[in-house]
Amino acid sequence: MNAQEKYKNKSNEELLKLYKETNDLEVKQEIVMRYIYLVRSIALQMRDIYMSFSQVDDIVNEGVIAIMASIDKFDLDKNVKFETYISKRIKGMIIDLARKQDWVPRSARKNTRDIEEAVSVLYNKLGYYPSVQEVTEYLNITPEKYRETVRKASLFNVLSLDMVLAEAQDNKTSFHLPRGEEREQPENRLLEKEVKEVLAEGISQLKEKEQMVLSLYYMEDLNMKQIAYVLQVSEPRVSQIHTSAIKKLRKFMQKYNDEKEIKNVSGVL
Repeated sequence: MNAQEKYKNKSNEELLKLYKETNDLEVKQEIVMRYIYLVRSIALQMRDIYMSFSQVDDIVNEGVIAIMASIDKFDLDKNVKFETYISKRIKGMIIDLARKQDWVPRSARKNTRDIEEAVSVLYNKLGYYPSVQEVTEYLNITPEKYRETVRKASLFNVLSLDMVLAEAQDNKTSFHLPRGEEREQPENRLLEKEVKEVLAEGISQLKEKEQMVLSLYYMEDLNMKQIAYVLQVSEPRVSQIHTSAIKKLRKFMQKYNDEKEIKNVSGVL
């Protein structure tokens, strides 16, 4: 009898509990097989981030390794779904790969800066935020190139926000809480709660339109074109607002991390 037949009547939760009790490799492999669909789904959703340096199948393979490691680290006693736990790990893995590869080409960064500068020049000249046609004519580029540049800029900003959170969580080693049995320590829960609170504070300090763009983009899942329609501004202007908000949040979170590190050093001294 193969593993699939052997464990077909057991739920994912039951398999996780069984593995924690037995450390049976066969059980672990069955759990991995049940979550490969999630790895592939995330890999496809984020393919624009890594397509310049990796293939979907390579990311899936890395994701499988991440799941195997996550099974061992997952704490059944915490009120967290395993799907949620491994989704974060897989996304974090992709973000780390992208960060190491510097996935955004210099040409893409230059094109984005050119569009932002064109929007600024035309706004000062015309007295209103220019349309897509006005920007493309000014830069002498095709609408297709414009849309591709805006898409890459938006994607970069999404990754940047993910990195803001990832970087803050990476600094968890800076938090020196009393040591004891690891499962009895609420460090991870406290860290996540603190990061969310700090990020919420940072967002509250943004301008109203910056908060609106982040809310519409990340909470309501609207694209740049839809947000532009809601706010009655041009698409480049939405991208500009988004970029500004991300930069401010990164700066705010960096300040938070620096202050936390200083406090920890002072505490040691």
